[in-house]
Amino acid sequence: MMTLRQIEVIRAVMISGTITGAAKLLNVSAPGISRLVKYTERSLGVRFFMRQNGRYFPTQDAQLIFEQINAIYKKVDDLADVIGKIGRGQLSELRIGSVPSIAQVMVPRAVEKIRKRYPDLKMDINILKIEEVIDYLLLGKGDCAAISYRLDHPALDFLPLASGRLYCIVPEGHALAERKKISAAEMTRFPLIGIDPTDPYGRIMSELFARNKLPYEITIRARFGNTVCALVQARLGIAVIDQFSVAHGSIPGVRLLEIQEPTRFETFIAIKRGAALSPYATHFIETLRAEMGADGKSRPVRPRK
Repeated sequence: MMTLRQIEVIRAVMISGTITGAAKLLNVSAPGISRLVKYTERSLGVRFFMRQNGRYFPTQDAQLIFEQINAIYKKVDDLADVIGKIGRGQLSELRIGSVPSIAQVMVPRAVEKIRKRYPDLKMDINILKIEEVIDYLLLGKGDCAAISYRLDHPALDFLPLASGRLYCIVPEGHALAERKKISAAEMTRFPLIGIDPTDPYGRIMSELFARNKLPYEITIRARFGNTVCALVQARLGIAVIDQFSVAHGSIPGVRLLEIQEPTRFETFIAIKRGAALSPYATHFIETLRAEMGADGKSRPVRPRK
């Protein structure tokens, strides 16, 4: 049997017609090529070349072998092409789910970095309600889902993503707009826009007031954080929102006020228990975690008009 190295060397000599030419093709020394050719002929009992005036001409038997060698190289080239496509993500699809609060700013930033590493990777991004995550993962619709609340389900695993905190957002020109901090009690003096406290995401907001035994009376109720922000922009009230929804100055026309009380919460990546994550999904999770972690360490941006 010939080794892949012997096949490579014999082919190089056949193509170039000289030992020196083969050495240049393979970027090795000429004596090493010569020794391997002689060893291969001796060990296989086949004469590959006729030597004449320093040039190497394939024998009739070698011509038959050369056809097989070229077929092998075609397969190797095909293999290299497939490996290259895998490396660029061309043959795969990454399916991501996310709740709106993380999808609005953080997911696009992570996807931008994924695209740089895997330029040909197909991606499918779904915005999900928290209660939709279970079917999304268990029915195989997606690889993973970024969520802001840990569910209780025996068929799902939850990987830590990042810690976050809440902010009070007020419209530009509001009586509170020049404040840097505000207490939960002070917020109850103004019309509150919010998410239903029975909603898992809304529960994060309402717990701030429940812990301090304060009324949480919502004058306008909205389903998602981006709608809440738009209502605040329209000067219809103030709101409590998570830092990831308003990261990097994504909401113009509002001010961010730090809340005096502790408002720390955790976010997670949900995956189907026992499912093997693709390298693309693993890289996405690592990248999203880094983006959200970096935002948590930075000072909040206070957007202006």
